Amino acid sequence: MKKPFLFFFFLGLVVCFAPYEGAKAQNWPSKPIRFISPYAPGGGTDILGRALGQKLTEELKVAVVVDNRPGAGGMVGTDIVAKSAPDGYTLMLGTPSPITVAPFLNKKMSYDPIHDLTPITLITVVPAVVAVLPSLPAKNIKQLILLAKTKPGVMAFSSSGQGGSAHLAGLMLQSMAGISIIHVPYRGTGPALTAVMSGEVTFTAANILSSLPSVKSGRLRALAVTSEKRSPVLADVPTVGETLPGYSSGPFYGVLAPGGMAPELTARINAQLVKIIRAPALYEKLSAEGGEPMGSSPEEFARLIKAETLRWGKVIKDAHIEPQ
Repeated sequence: MKKPFLFFFFLGLVVCFAPYEGAKAQNWPSKPIRFISPYAPGGGTDILGRALGQKLTEELKVAVVVDNRPGAGGMVGTDIVAKSAPDGYTLMLGTPSPITVAPFLNKKMSYDPIHDLTPITLITVVPAVVAVLPSLPAKNIKQLILLAKTKPGVMAFSSSGQGGSAHLAGLMLQSMAGISIIHVPYRGTGPALTAVMSGEVTFTAANILSSLPSVKSGRLRALAVTSEKRSPVLADVPTVGETLPGYSSGPFYGVLAPGGMAPELTARINAQLVKIIRAPALYEKLSAEGGEPMGSSPEEFARLIKAETLRWGKVIKDAHIEPQ
């Protein structure tokens, strides 16, 4: 007699709980939203996060507060999201480093990128710009490679942190060009760009969102972009692939939430974000700054994350980088 009773008891809970979850989705948002940016202010993630946060605030009529939580290549901020309630009031702007790369660089992680995060939508994929000081005697990627070969193990490049997009772009360049260069990680893209301008390192491969102003002002010279095709905003700058066929590197930006979010709530947040991403204001802003606006379903974003995890996992293993 106990088994039938328990079966119908739990069935009743499921039936009662489903409308409750639907009601939560319909009522969202009813209070301010915390939007975690897991990098330091001033970088491409911060720039995009604040633009999206402003548009979300205007659209949803609630405050969307951008909260910068840098550290450990984005893992500090990501951990905060992973441990938050999946109620739609904590979101994050995600990039490859703490999601698709961190599992290959860390023996122990405080979160599981697959189970502890819910993909909401892909915002954009942007190329990086290989940038140097204008005074450097290298006017293109071929000359940069030749310069590196004259001093093996001496030339240094900066990144936003271990496992960041600039780190990965540098690893791929090193592997495909057959050069030996030094990686110097910084706490964010802004400091990584400053390191080039101050002469601390020779080059960086910073995303176009944050490097474009310095290139346009003449403080940095763009040698190449890391995408498969040339960027419309830097049409005269070749791709790395024009020198090293097959080279392609560019970070994705997307919105994620804590794991275990109800499908109804995920769909509602996705619909709001896709509407904003594809609206003329943000679409034109992203395009003007070198990004390719997307706006995807949660399932499409999840598939991209899986594919990028496999791709960069191979790059890291081929570079013989041991997890720490």
